Amino acid sequence: MNLLQNFFIGILALIHIYILVLEMFLWTTPKGRKAFGIRDEQFAKDTKTLAANQGLYNGFLAAGFIWSMISQKVDIAIFFTLCVFIAGLYGSYSTGKKKILYIQSLPALITFILLLLKMS
Repeated sequence: MNLLQNFFIGILALIHIYILVLEMFLWTTPKGRKAFGIRDEQFAKDTKTLAANQGLYNGFLAAGFIWSMISQKVDIAIFFTLCVFIAGLYGSYSTGKKKILYIQSLPALITFILLLLKMS
């Protein structure tokens, strides 16, 4: 993989590490609640375990991106990129928040296209 592809894969890894931190450690804090539009402090407390589980999955995505960068395996990068792209589409659809498309799906789509160019 070339430098540009690794750069975008690294961006995806950092995004998902940041989401992990927000969901696993900052969910009930003002910063965490603001990031996810949670106004009710009690709701944040009640859903803390669920959010931590979601955060762990985001950590697995980040690990997959890091793995693809270390191994320089395009197929691994493509798999995790498509996972993030689909998750972003579903997240945007299920929550009605277009912001998710820009934060998750768009960077994943750009990375996917760059990875496909490597294969041709």
